[in-house]
Amino acid sequence: MYEVKIYDDINDNLGTLIHSPFPNKVKLSAGNIKQIIKGISNGSITINPNNPGWGKIKSMKTLIKVKDIKRNKIVFKGRILKPTYIMTNNGMFSIEYAIENELAYLNDSNQRFGEYHNISVRDFFTVIIDNHNRQVEPHKQFKVGNVTVMDSNDSLYRYLGYEKTFATIKDKLIDRLGGYLVIREEFDGNYIDYLAEVGENSSTEIRLRRNLKDMQREIDPNGIITRLIPLGSRIESDDEQATDASQARIDIKEVNGGLDYLDDIELIKEFGVIEGTLELDDVTDKSVIKTRGQQFLVNQKATKITYSLTPVDVSLIDQSFDELKVGNRHKVINEVFGINEQLQIIEKNIDLLNPVKISLTIGEKYQTLTQYQVDSRKQVRNVEKLERQVTSYSNKIGTISTELTTTKQTLQQTQEQLQNFESVTDGDLAVISQSVTDLIDIVDELEQTVNNIPSAQLASFDSNGLMSSSDYNKLYFISQSSNTNDFKYYDFGVNIRYAFEVIDNTLSEGSGVGNGYYRIRDLLEEIARKIDEHEFKITRLEGGQ
Repeated sequence: MYEVKIYDDINDNLGTLIHSPFPNKVKLSAGNIKQIIKGISNGSITINPNNPGWGKIKSMKTLIKVKDIKRNKIVFKGRILKPTYIMTNNGMFSIEYAIENELAYLNDSNQRFGEYHNISVRDFFTVIIDNHNRQVEPHKQFKVGNVTVMDSNDSLYRYLGYEKTFATIKDKLIDRLGGYLVIREEFDGNYIDYLAEVGENSSTEIRLRRNLKDMQREIDPNGIITRLIPLGSRIESDDEQATDASQARIDIKEVNGGLDYLDDIELIKEFGVIEGTLELDDVTDKSVIKTRGQQFLVNQKATKITYSLTPVDVSLIDQSFDELKVGNRHKVINEVFGINEQLQIIEKNIDLLNPVKISLTIGEKYQTLTQYQVDSRKQVRNVEKLERQVTSYSNKIGTISTELTTTKQTLQQTQEQLQNFESVTDGDLAVISQSVTDLIDIVDELEQTVNNIPSAQLASFDSNGLMSSSDYNKLYFISQSSNTNDFKYYDFGVNIRYAFEVIDNTLSEGSGVGNGYYRIRDLLEEIARKIDEHEFKITRLEGGQ
């Protein structure tokens, strides 16, 4: 599905094929790419001495393209980084290369000092890109494209230092205003967009037991600030010899009872004291600084939640399903985790040798403290409910297993007594004997089925504080395993009652069988009753009652 080519430099238009998706063609030894929506996409390729790329690759100079042949589009374009030389214990040699996409060119330049007042987001972004373009080769340069990110009044006050360009964009724009960097290749060069939103809302769901294989959830409160120090613009020092004057800032002590910080009492109760700062470069009024700080605490999100999952990309075989693309939003449904909402794919890992093997990171979802606490309580209730269900299943399975053993013993006793009467009764008793023999075989099979049902213990919390998916699968398997035998139970009862009918039509009290016949019949009646009980209990077990 994926074709990989390398290029000696920007002037190499043909390239060298180092991996083909078709049989009996050139192959990588290994390869993967990680597409990242808020960062520099990267990956690795591994080649052996028989690969045409062996000896041709030069770090930081050789370029690489990965093409999706099935969908006819480029999924990765960038350069090759450092090599790692590998020799295994069986004498096999290979080289693994790290790769990164074109956005990494922003790490090849540094910014220059500047102070900018009342500048729009687009104009400030253009200043940064222009600084970058003046320092790098033409193929690493970008034209400023669409800019849809806005400041509240579209008037920024920013300083530029000497940091790397990518780090500058992240610090001065993305971390403060949000947004995404997107590279577009057009006929006249590469464009870089700074967009408020990316991706589309997809109608394809990612659902447990349909196209979701496994899933993990990470709850990260590390970015929380429970004690905020709001700071205004820088204070210029009267000392002309001072070298650190730019570090002093206006604080809120005069308008906040002598304290330079604001506390969020509820967050402190939940997470303890965690200090952080809010720098407002363009604010000099101390009351405004305090108000902005209070607004920050009110709007602050307590936790960041991300989900890692392994889905099945059904779009490879069914075009009615959407491709799982980075940036797109899909409804994710997992009853065990209590998830049923639209979430964005922020990372996608692709195995170049095995296209169906992908993994996704979805989120990031930010929660307020109230949302965090409500969801935590909801998860605890879900886990407790599932634990009670597991306990109920385990108890019912134990009861069924015990009664099956008793039933089997009764059947064996019945068969022995039938053998004693067989010589003095009508030949129709052979029908009963065969029915009992069949019942013993089927009860053996039923007993084995019940014994094979996994013994689901009480659910234990995993690292995320949720019930493990393996336990949930055991619950589901119990229902499925039980369900496959329902029709067999029905057949047992029918066969026994048919045997009664045959005997009643051919025998009577004066036929010489004596009381033994009626004792056998009573035993068979008891067996039929127990079979009915088993059928009813398994039906209840399937329904989770």
